[in-house]
Amino acid sequence: MRGVELFDLTGRRALVTGARTGLGRAVAEALAGAGADIIGLGSQPMPETAASIREIGVGFHEVVRDLADTSGLDAMVGRIEEEAGAIDILVNNAGIIRRADLLDFSEEDWDAVMDINLKSLFFLSQAFARRWSLRMSQGRIVNIASLLAFQGGIRVPSYTASKHGVVGLTKLMANELAPRGITVNAIAPGYMETDNTFALRADPGRSRQILDRIPAGRWGQPDDIATAVLFLASPASSYVTGTVIPVDGGWLAR
Repeated sequence: MRGVELFDLTGRRALVTGARTGLGRAVAEALAGAGADIIGLGSQPMPETAASIREIGVGFHEVVRDLADTSGLDAMVGRIEEEAGAIDILVNNAGIIRRADLLDFSEEDWDAVMDINLKSLFFLSQAFARRWSLRMSQGRIVNIASLLAFQGGIRVPSYTASKHGVVGLTKLMANELAPRGITVNAIAPGYMETDNTFALRADPGRSRQILDRIPAGRWGQPDDIATAVLFLASPASSYVTGTVIPVDGGWLAR
């Protein structure tokens, strides 16, 4: 197979959660650039994402759904496939973060983060894996984890727990689904310039501490993870499953 064909997604469909901004939009655009039609799922309409995807020349289907409500996800996937066609790739990118000291952290903030970051990820993955198994078709699941899947962090207990959970589920799902031709992998972004890091970037002292530790010397950009996701979603990675790829500017190496 020629190099260009290894990353060719022409004729495939990818559902990307949290596709309105940041990492999700960059991932959606990268997959579209490789030829995939995109189903963008987000809690709000995403006209900018829709316009950029259609400008690339592939199809875009929008689904407005707040994944804080984890009920009925299997039925939702069925409706999406009826409207947009069978989906081949799932990128579980949607996520939120809540910050507070451990001693003050609320049950409400714990549940909000765990529902979106972990519970919805599992049940969306389950819904697609069921359909791929029934169709006897191959599938790709790419989960967005975090550096805090490897470290504890501070003031983000539910986020840290959820991202450790994402890595654990990635490995479990890879073990069970590999015989069915379904690969499951994760990306662990470093400190990226997104809405989730706004508070850190706005704090000059904390921002400097972070940048001083990153060998690359800068905050990551959403496009920095896009090619890693493209690899894990493409034919090039058919023998790669159960892995977690850090995209962190060298943070973990220091």
